[in-house]
Amino acid sequence: MWLVIMLLALSGLSFGQNVSASNPQEVTRGEFTKAIVEALDYELGDGTSHAFTDVDKSLASFVEAAQKHGLVKGTTATTFKPNQKLTREHAFLIASRAVDSDESYPVSLLDKFKDKKAFKTNESQELAKSVGLNIFRGYQDGTAKPQKVIIKGQVKKIIDRVLEVQSQHPGTPSDDTVDLRIMGTSDIHTNFVNYDYYQDAPMQEYGLAKTALLIEEARKENPNNVLLDNGDLIQGTPLGAYKVNVDPLKDGEMHPAFAAFNILKYDAMSLGNHEFNYGLEYLQRVIDGAEMPVINATVLDAETKENKFEPYVMLDRKVKDAQGQSHDLKIGVIGVVTPGIMGWDKSHLGGKVIAEDPVVSVNKFLPKVKKEGADIVVVISHSGIGDETYTPGEENVTYQLSEIDGVDAILTGHDHGLFPGKDYAQLKNVDLEQGKINGTPVVMPGKFGSHLGIIDLQLEKAGDDWKVAGGKGFLREIDKESDKVDQRVIDAVKEAHEGTIEYVRSPVGETKSHITSYFAQVQDDPSVEVLTQAQTWYVKNELKGTEFEKLPLLSVGAPFKAGGRNGSNYYTDIPKGEIAIKNVADLYVHDNTIVALVMTGADVKEWLEMSAGQFNQIDPASSKEQVLVNDDYRSYNFDVIDGVTYEVDVTKPAKYDPSGKTLNEEASRIVNFKYEGNPVDPDQKFVLVTNNYRSNGNFPGVRNASETIEYAYENREAIMDYLIEQKTIDPTADNNWTFVPIDGTPNTVFISAEKAKNFITEGSGIKYIAPTQDGFAKYSIKLK
Repeated sequence: MWLVIMLLALSGLSFGQNVSASNPQEVTRGEFTKAIVEALDYELGDGTSHAFTDVDKSLASFVEAAQKHGLVKGTTATTFKPNQKLTREHAFLIASRAVDSDESYPVSLLDKFKDKKAFKTNESQELAKSVGLNIFRGYQDGTAKPQKVIIKGQVKKIIDRVLEVQSQHPGTPSDDTVDLRIMGTSDIHTNFVNYDYYQDAPMQEYGLAKTALLIEEARKENPNNVLLDNGDLIQGTPLGAYKVNVDPLKDGEMHPAFAAFNILKYDAMSLGNHEFNYGLEYLQRVIDGAEMPVINATVLDAETKENKFEPYVMLDRKVKDAQGQSHDLKIGVIGVVTPGIMGWDKSHLGGKVIAEDPVVSVNKFLPKVKKEGADIVVVISHSGIGDETYTPGEENVTYQLSEIDGVDAILTGHDHGLFPGKDYAQLKNVDLEQGKINGTPVVMPGKFGSHLGIIDLQLEKAGDDWKVAGGKGFLREIDKESDKVDQRVIDAVKEAHEGTIEYVRSPVGETKSHITSYFAQVQDDPSVEVLTQAQTWYVKNELKGTEFEKLPLLSVGAPFKAGGRNGSNYYTDIPKGEIAIKNVADLYVHDNTIVALVMTGADVKEWLEMSAGQFNQIDPASSKEQVLVNDDYRSYNFDVIDGVTYEVDVTKPAKYDPSGKTLNEEASRIVNFKYEGNPVDPDQKFVLVTNNYRSNGNFPGVRNASETIEYAYENREAIMDYLIEQKTIDPTADNNWTFVPIDGTPNTVFISAEKAKNFITEGSGIKYIAPTQDGFAKYSIKLK
């Protein structure tokens, strides 16, 4: 066969799909793939297991074999581009992947080439390996010419070198390997059906019923698979609240979440932070009704210090190798959650449990899992990716988990982000093309079922054990243009779904004006005013006859739905007319309860300084475009405090970073801070109405509260009862906060939904500029 390849190469005849007519000697991706697969004598399949839609039948089995052995990847999850001309850089990457070498080759090997800046690959280590193995050689002038297209005569030389090197490396992958696929979802937040309960209408942007199509497709591609979930499952939409308050889960009853998961044959789930929102008793009832392992290694009984939940699970699998032979494989899965739960749900967890740092928990249980015979270990981490700097007890530590020797793959979440994804490109040791952090395959599959995370591991037999020879993490996005769903999921949650729809349609009041949150991050907004007024109404009545009755009462709200990482449809949008429960949930999306805090004027100001960290610092002398809102600052942390007036000076630096750490001790953005027209006395005491999430957090100012008054009453209930009593509201902004006017004409911009342009009011200083992407648009604002 190799003789045929050689003759074809020398003669200039095509041995694959047609190449460009411009130079028939130039080689395409498809031609090279076929040539190297034939030369390496890989066994060919029927060509149906790959997901590429642009590979024809004549090439399909070769691409399938090359992908199976880790030689090639798609340009996307579904495109291979077989007719794309192949550069030298790409050809030598493919060639290098064909050789399994235990030696480590430094990236500095690429420095010997005069044109080293011409390399474009993210796989510098692999390319350096091809140099170290003497497969990739430069020209006599000292250049590599990595972007030059290879020609047919060079194909023989490259493959000859591969065959020569292979003979010196007997460990080269053979057919005695197993491909294992790990699939994962995260942060579903009760979005099982492709339905927006707030708008009371179907939609196609998310929903487990759509993710299920990706799951089944991925399963067909590789029968050696497991399916995992990373928590934040039972809370998030009105359906979650419905199963708590309206149709409470009974002992032994299966939560609709697990009815859906059973249909899809999930293998295990780890708890997220929102699983604790309804308390430990309810959570245990949910777990008792599940027919699959639910794990968590970080939450311990406060008294005994024993694990509150099963810390890990061992999944026994029968897998088949390339020859179709069956093997036993034991997969250890450890689940962890951010220790932030102890603050966010202190009222439910305080005195009952404690939470370990996930890094501590994984290091503790990893040896136990290995001792029980785990061939590979997967960590399910409900902790964001974080960064290179580690502080014990911090919220996001997946980066540190990826550094632990013995962890073979990680399913992460909590951030609602995407990994592999450009937002994490700046971190050290991140390989976006391979979906790896510190060499460990990692996936973070967005939120609400928007994506499916997939990690493909290549396992090789090493005596009686298995070793991970290679791996890659990647994402597949649901089809947002199609209304296709997995009807089995819809049917599994039908009763709860229909009950939720009936529940959210119940009327509670009427509004004389349209309520939206499109501009709530850049100006005082009626959507926040409704919340703060309702909270004030409720707590004012509750404080009558108490020692705090005569203290000034302030109310805190935030734009909970403000686009960002949750998409351009994630804004409050309530039309003029009847207000139903679904609209109340649109105003307040979280299952929080009301808390009142007694604080000094000085601490209230620090609270506002923290909130003002939402804004980037603006240079009034610059004419360049300046983005006003810091994308790293979550909108639900932009607290507006009604009952006082104040201005925000964004020309000054922020005092605190998004986590509450001090950046500039002397900074002060909050000016003209007044109560009833007079400057606030730093020692003056106030009562502030907020929620249990904020009161138990680590916000500057908040943590200094002298008294905490907890009400077993949801913030949403306060809004509903307020609307029922008022019957009709006409929400307007009182502009109790504004920006300090800026001299000059800085070009200040921000992002909101494209449809927000229809709600720009005269005199707001806001102007529509242009659409950006995914339903968002850019706006300018005059800071006045």
